[in-house]
Order: sequence, then C-alpha cells, then structure tokens
Amino acid sequence: MARIATFDDWTDLFKEWRNDIGVDPALMEGYEFQTKFGEAHSKEIEFGDYSGQPKWETLIQIPEQRVRDALLHLIVYQGDTEFASVEQQRRLVDTAPGHYDLQGLVRIMREEMRHGWQMSHLLVNYFGEDGKREAQKLLERRAFEGNRLLGSFNQDVSSWVDFYTYTEFIDRDGKYQLTMLSHSGFAPLARSMPPMLQEEAFHLLTGNSGLMRILKAGKVPVEILQKHFNKWIPTAYDLFGTDSSSSAEWAYVWGLKGRVDEDDAQEPADRRRLNELARRHYLSDITAIIAALNQLIPEGKPKLIVPDSRFNRSIGEFAGKPYSVTGELLSPEEFQQHLGQVLPGPEDRKILQEIFKEKDWIVGV
Repeated sequence: MARIATFDDWTDLFKEWRNDIGVDPALMEGYEFQTKFGEAHSKEIEFGDYSGQPKWETLIQIPEQRVRDALLHLIVYQGDTEFASVEQQRRLVDTAPGHYDLQGLVRIMREEMRHGWQMSHLLVNYFGEDGKREAQKLLERRAFEGNRLLGSFNQDVSSWVDFYTYTEFIDRDGKYQLTMLSHSGFAPLARSMPPMLQEEAFHLLTGNSGLMRILKAGKVPVEILQKHFNKWIPTAYDLFGTDSSSSAEWAYVWGLKGRVDEDDAQEPADRRRLNELARRHYLSDITAIIAALNQLIPEGKPKLIVPDSRFNRSIGEFAGKPYSVTGELLSPEEFQQHLGQVLPGPEDRKILQEIFKEKDWIVGV
C-alpha cells in the first residue's frame, strides 16, 4: 500500500477514484472540492463523562486512546457512506428523465463527494499515519463490489425510482447521523456538520419532490413503488445499528456522538437504547412522509405503507427472522416466496423500462 504523505497526495487518489468509477470529469467542471466548517453547537462538550470541558481541537487533547480509536471509527464510517453513494448513483447520468433531474443528480453526487472529501480531510490532517491509511481505503472500497462498510451502500441504485426512494429514505438516515455528529466533542468534526447538513437538506428535498412527481404523473404502479420502499427502508433501519449497542453507548459516554434530539431532550439519555431512540424518531418521520405521499394517490387505488421494522433485517434482534413486510411471522419457505413478491424483481424492471420510454412518467419541472 502506497504511503500518503500529504492531503495533496490524497487528492490525486481522489481524482483516480473518480475516474475509475466512471464519473465524467465534465460533470465536475466549475465545482471546487473544499473543506467547509460552520459553528459548533457549543464550545464545551455537551454530554457524557467529559461534559462541560472544552471541546477537543486536536487528537492529542483527547485523554484516552480508546476514545481516539472510536472517533476514528465514526469518521471512517461516515466517509465510507459518502463515497459509496456516488458509486451507487453514477450510472443514472445517462438515463435522466429531464435536465432538472440531471442537474439534481449531479449536484447530489458532487456534494456527496465533498462530504467524503471533508471526512478524509479530518482523517489525513488529525490522525497521522492511521488516518492517511484509512482515507486511502475509503477510495479503495467499491459499492458495486459489495465491500462498503454498511449494507445500504452495497445495494444497486439501478433506476430513477430507486434514486428518488434512496434520496428520500437513505439520505434521511444520513441527516440523522450528521445531526448526532454535530454534537461531537471533537470540534473539527462538530464544525464539519453544519455545511454537510445544509447540503443534505437538498438531497432530502430531491427525494421527496421526486416521489411526489412520480405519484402525480400516475404512470408508475403504486405496487412497484411500494416494492422499492420495501427494498430500501429496512436497510435504513439497519443503519441505526443494533439495539442496546455498546458502541453507541460509549460514543455517548465519551462525548463523541449525541442523540438525534440532543438539543430538545429533557430526560437523561438512556445510554443503552440510543440506537433504538434514533430509529423510533426515524420511523415516526417516515410514517408522516408516506402518509403525505398517499394524499397524492387517487381514491380506490392501493396506498403506500411503511414496512414493518422487523421485515428483512440484517442486523439486530430481528436479523434473519422471517417477518413479512406487514409484520407477520412466516416460515422460512413462506418468507423466501414472500420476498419474491414484495421486492423489485426482473419483471418489475421490465415494466419500468417500458414506462421510462415515455417522458411523462414523472411530472416535469
């Protein structure tokens, strides 16, 4: 593995990665990749064992090696998701339904690249040789080879229905993660979050407006749209981690990652249930979103539902358990048959390909 000496050397690897995954350099013209910082919530650590102490500006100020290791872990995982999402979406450039959609896609890809750039800046500039190695590995993994660190980011984004579902639900998880990191006791990480959250808001808006435009056009069968919800939302549940997570507990104890409602919470944190708390907030959020989307479906047509939180889970208490999309416990054989019925399959892709030939499958802007 080549040694990375400076951040400038790392940016050469970034350009190589971008070319290797097939992103047209012309799409990046006029966009400057740079680090951006905002204001942290507080100059003091906001929670945990170090609460009230000044936030750490450098790694050497962090009192324990295990805290530094946990911080490195958090930044690596966040950076990995950012680069992975670009790899997942890169093939959609040639099939955009219109100029507006293409502009939105390119902006999102640029901003996700910048978010990965931001995390790599932290790794390279604050974590010494370990950080440089981890930053390099961020650009060596590939979503389309299935070796990104989290399950959602190894899934195929194969169509624009996938894209708008992904940006609605997976990027919404991203907003939650960034919000929790915005309270970090490591000041450079906390200050990285406000610009990232501002950019992430556009990604969520793109997903929500895209789904609304699809439903208003009325060309994509609701049943197929539901299958895409069934594909992505369980992976979003997984992104919050296992219930009773010791990693989440220690990240809170050490002041590295807050609660999603840290600003408003009145009760002391239940440190053993932090992931479950975030997942409950997320579930409430998407339930309201899907209810609003259902208002666009004509009377008499099937409505969209929120997949049960036990359906098709890969981690946690319900990992590998054969629960249906509506929460019934099935036999293993019934479950496999059920998956074929409720997830997008080859026949659904054929139907969508025919629908996409007509540009009116999504309302124009």
